[in-house]
Amino acid sequence: MSDSPTQDRTLVLWRCTVCAFFASFGMLLSTWAVHLPTLQQRADISTAQLGTVLMVLGAGSLLAMQFSGSLIDRVGSRAVAVVSGTAMALLLNVPLLAATLSQAVVGAFVFGVAVGAADVSMNAAAVDVEREYDRPIMAAFHGVFSIGTVAGSLLAAAGFSTGVDATIQTVAVAGLCACVVLGAALLTRRTDRGRSAPASKGDRDRPGPTAKRRRPSMRVFVLGMLAFLLLLAEGSAMDWSSLHAQRHLGASPTLGALAFGTFVTAMTIGRFSVDRIVSRVGSVRVVRWGSAAAALGLLIVTLSPALPVTLIGWLLLGLGLAGGVPQALTAAGNVGSEPGRALSRVVGLGYIGILSGPGIIGWVAEFTSLNIALVVPLCAAVACALIAGVVAVPLREDVQHQPS
Repeated sequence: MSDSPTQDRTLVLWRCTVCAFFASFGMLLSTWAVHLPTLQQRADISTAQLGTVLMVLGAGSLLAMQFSGSLIDRVGSRAVAVVSGTAMALLLNVPLLAATLSQAVVGAFVFGVAVGAADVSMNAAAVDVEREYDRPIMAAFHGVFSIGTVAGSLLAAAGFSTGVDATIQTVAVAGLCACVVLGAALLTRRTDRGRSAPASKGDRDRPGPTAKRRRPSMRVFVLGMLAFLLLLAEGSAMDWSSLHAQRHLGASPTLGALAFGTFVTAMTIGRFSVDRIVSRVGSVRVVRWGSAAAALGLLIVTLSPALPVTLIGWLLLGLGLAGGVPQALTAAGNVGSEPGRALSRVVGLGYIGILSGPGIIGWVAEFTSLNIALVVPLCAAVACALIAGVVAVPLREDVQHQPS
């Protein structure tokens, strides 16, 4: 960390600010998801039309991810995270208050743009903080995101149970998140924290610019594929774990929910634990052995004859996947002289994975069975174990991360 107490305090404040970004992001996304039925009823749209709205939101996010990286490299991650995080809060109710399908589509697109920019910029800010701490802390930020999603869900549940109008709920959450982001940003307004750090001067002075451009681009692609496969597995578990327990094992909806709950709980615990493990054994080993554990967990799920054994499989999957994406993002944020662009591409490919994974499982299950379809994320986990070496960060940028 920094040398003086003042610098240490500033860095701690910046870390708290990034935590606020992640918590707000999770709370806004969960609020959006929980209130989708209200949007469907208010706008009088079908389930298929609601699916179109979600696809448009995804398209807006992917578009924003492509240009936000370059913006981060120019003005810094903090500025982009503050603006996009605030915009995300202010735009939440644009689609949720729509009265027609066209209004919902337009609202979802602009909200999606804010979501995409916020996703890339807050991860870029997290990479910047982690670099200055000189030890792994990325996974904990993602744990804060998980807490934010739970908090948003609980607030919605409390609001519905007490009869609070849905509009009042979403406006209140949006206002709270906007205040959190802006308030946290004020804590670090006089510091230069959050600027994406380019490659060291020694690297910039090395000859061979053509090779330098090609090598990072290939590494970014492999990191993106790693994020894609990891989030494909994660999205598959999020959307299909409960239904798998009901269809394959004949569990009740209540017991089936235990499968989902086990996976999510394991992911959250793992995210708050994995940073210490990375500091001891290195990022490569965490991704490699974590992916292997995830594959083993899915193998147990597909072969298990009873729910208790299946829950062990989902537990292993959650713990195994917990550290993968944070390490991929850390590695992407330390690639080349334009880390923002690299990070935006990796986040974008990962986003495609979490969107397409559940759909792929659904199509495979349609022609086979849901149990057989889970072989897809199992293979993805195996592939992640094989390419785990790509997350190794050069020694000059991360002393703590040693390749296996």
